[in-house]
Amino acid sequence: MRPTLAILKSGRSAWKGPYFIPFQNLREALSNHEPIYTQARACTILPNFVGARFMVHNGKEYQPVLVTQDMVGHKLGEFSFTKKRFTYKATKK
Repeated sequence: MRPTLAILKSGRSAWKGPYFIPFQNLREALSNHEPIYTQARACTILPNFVGARFMVHNGKEYQPVLVTQDMVGHKLGEFSFTKKRFTYKATKK
């Protein structure tokens, strides 16, 4: 196996290749536009995932992630945030 640019950037050794989960229902999900529910946040996005909809678990609920070409090589967990933005509440005067 020849290392690609995405593998070299990932920090994982080239002979192991990218970490991914084989989704058995990926082909049906692409044709039916159904989301795939997963808790595998460390799964690397492969080129055949482009166009698929994932529901990635963030620890509390499932967040929708639509995979585009720019996401290839990144992890699924990078697009499902685990923390909410903090805002100060307005006080009454």
